[in-house]
Amino acid sequence: MNLVAAAAVALLAGAAHAEDLVVKIGHVGPTSGGIAHLGKDNENGARMAIDELNAKGVMIGGKKAKFELLAEDDAADPKQGTAAAQKLVDEKVNGVIGHLNSGTTIPASKIYSDAGIPQISPSATNPKYTRQGFKTTFRVVADDVHLGGTLGKYAVQTLKGKTIAVIDDRTAYGQGVADEFEKGVKAAGGKVVKREFTNDKATDFTAILTSIKGTKPDLVFYGGMDAVAGPMLRQMKQLGISAKFMGGDGICTGELPKLAAGTMADDQVVCAEAGGIDQNDKAAVKAMEDFRAKFKKKFGADVQIYAPYVYDATNVMVAAMEKAGSADPAKYLPVLAKTTGYKGVTGVISFDEKGDIKNGALTLYTYKAGQKTALGVVH
Repeated sequence: MNLVAAAAVALLAGAAHAEDLVVKIGHVGPTSGGIAHLGKDNENGARMAIDELNAKGVMIGGKKAKFELLAEDDAADPKQGTAAAQKLVDEKVNGVIGHLNSGTTIPASKIYSDAGIPQISPSATNPKYTRQGFKTTFRVVADDVHLGGTLGKYAVQTLKGKTIAVIDDRTAYGQGVADEFEKGVKAAGGKVVKREFTNDKATDFTAILTSIKGTKPDLVFYGGMDAVAGPMLRQMKQLGISAKFMGGDGICTGELPKLAAGTMADDQVVCAEAGGIDQNDKAAVKAMEDFRAKFKKKFGADVQIYAPYVYDATNVMVAAMEKAGSADPAKYLPVLAKTTGYKGVTGVISFDEKGDIKNGALTLYTYKAGQKTALGVVH
């Protein structure tokens, strides 16, 4: 009798397990190549959210949800990005968090849109991403209009830049943020005396920096990522260019001082993160500090930049599934689009009609003794 009872319990347990709702969340970022440290940071943010959601025992439509993370590497390459997107669509994911770069996020967004799969980018800032008319695109950070424009005004009004040079890496992100920076400079009454470009794989900037040196710049803006900005700072030092150096969130990382190999002077670099919390809000500061501590304990690494935004994006997506009572993209997408007042570790998340975050914050930083130091939050 005991054997029969045990068998019945096992069958019931098996049946209950079979009732679990499997929810596949895709994540795409560059986990190989020059900015693999940023891609891994993002992936770990998603993994942390997924592990916590599974530990909580989230219920969706009366069923216990079992979340699976399907992580893909796009190497920051648009072609690899679209291939990764198609793979996730073929695997019938319920939603996607990513990509990291605007240059991969934008082409991939059409594939997700055609399949009706919601996509939340934690870091793509090019305005085009949410202006294509797709109902499936969302982001949890401010875009380049806000990012570049604010930096441009700051360069002129606060840093008193008079001779400003601009370099970009010709990617959707780099060129986009540099264009908006230049507009911001002009709007503030400043002048860009030189505009140069490189690419996101370059290592030698002697020619463009020598050309810029002739203008005697007091400020150089770089639109691109930290993997290129670091060597560029080293070569500026070698050429005797002591100008202030500015950039967007792509250079605003913990790795930049290492990549610059000790050539950054205190307060020389000013950058902006497309997000951030008000340092006067004690509860928000504590929530972010707690997240960073948990992240380091779990992965043995400090947060680079975007992991908290990936974490929030994952939780916002799942919250919409819970509210809709379904993980079916067609059913929870309208609920996701109406997200308002969601309290995450990066702040309050509400989406506008395009899928952009409302009232997106911007945090300005500099570096002192090789450490990122916040200068303040701008809305």
